[in-house]
Amino acid sequence: METHLSSPGAGTALSAAILARKTLPTTRLPACASAIAFGARVWCENPGIEFELSDDHRLLREMVRDFSVQEVAPVAEELDRTKRFPYEIIKRLGELDLMGVPFPERYGGAGGNSLAYALVVEELARVDSSVAITLCAHTSLGTQPIYLFGSEAQRQEWLPKLCRGERLGAFGLTEPEAGSDAGNTRTRAVLADGEWVINGSKQFITNAGTEISGIVVITAVSGSTVGREGRGAREISNLLVPNGTPGYEPGEPYRKMGWNASDTRPLTFTDCIVPAENLLGVRGAGLRQFLHVLDIGRIGVSAMGVGLAQGALDQALAYAKQRRAFGKPISKFQSIQVKLADLSTEIEATRLLVHKAACLKDAGRNFTLTAAQAKLKSGRLAVHAADEAVQIHGGYGYIEEYPVCRFYRDAKILTIGEGTDEMQELVIARALGA
Repeated sequence: METHLSSPGAGTALSAAILARKTLPTTRLPACASAIAFGARVWCENPGIEFELSDDHRLLREMVRDFSVQEVAPVAEELDRTKRFPYEIIKRLGELDLMGVPFPERYGGAGGNSLAYALVVEELARVDSSVAITLCAHTSLGTQPIYLFGSEAQRQEWLPKLCRGERLGAFGLTEPEAGSDAGNTRTRAVLADGEWVINGSKQFITNAGTEISGIVVITAVSGSTVGREGRGAREISNLLVPNGTPGYEPGEPYRKMGWNASDTRPLTFTDCIVPAENLLGVRGAGLRQFLHVLDIGRIGVSAMGVGLAQGALDQALAYAKQRRAFGKPISKFQSIQVKLADLSTEIEATRLLVHKAACLKDAGRNFTLTAAQAKLKSGRLAVHAADEAVQIHGGYGYIEEYPVCRFYRDAKILTIGEGTDEMQELVIARALGA
């Protein structure tokens, strides 16, 4: 259903960002004729055969890498320490057309594809996971459901401001009794006199409580249906709830182990009323919708895992080359070399798995299994890479001034969010026919 994203002529806004990368700090990006999505088309039509990125994709990766080094890295430690949301960085990402990479230009997006999006996420996570998850949750979870399932009126109202980064999108799925068992939603929405009345709560929601948060897509029990064997089954639907709606209250932000500069908090809905037309897609299709959204989201989070692991390796290698012991750099000791070599190998293999998942999606093929495999592998790799990077740093790895300390705290959530490792194993086993 998204094959038009890789059509010839798409992606001019994103290509403009690539060509303008040398003026990154100050220039608003002009239009140009090149197409990032079309440049990736040959690669993605042959997943597993052609291993080289297109020229456009390489330029995109370099542009985001430059941005991350020049504008994110200098403030990452301070943002983490003060737990300050990166408003200035999000604004710049919007100006660079990176807040809506995989969405069509007619809605304000960049016209890129899933591979382009994965590259953007990886390069941001290579430097700072708080910035990466803000963009990732906004794109995969907040904006994607509106694009996939929204009416044309809903798309026209919300996608342009979301793709420009003027407003952030959020996805309200998790509840106190509905985590891995996501279908156990307790939030209820009752349709009466042309309005939905919503009552319930959500937890661990990203991007819902900032000054630029615009909308949250929530799951809610909207009625009951007759299920298998004639038994009653709960009807789950998705609804759009704009920030500022009476009865909708974002709670105080959580005190977290990591991702300290991102916004994560609980939400409550108390007789919250939205119009009937805020139903997203077909009534009762909420379960199918959010399972598909989670599949897509796993591509982005997998790219985060690869990016964090690569960033940890970068830091470990640089430190090992300059830290001297027994008269020579510690990078010359075999025990350190083994760690570096193993991490490099694991990262490259996992990156290819993430790219395969992205390209399967772009080719319109089933990517559920590959996305789950990538999510499982990349999360565990991120934890391992951060641990090894801290070990190579020795005592300095335990000091907050060194990025690997932040990477260590940021890594663990990648084995939990977007579906725990245990749920990924379940998805994989089912896909195998077990």
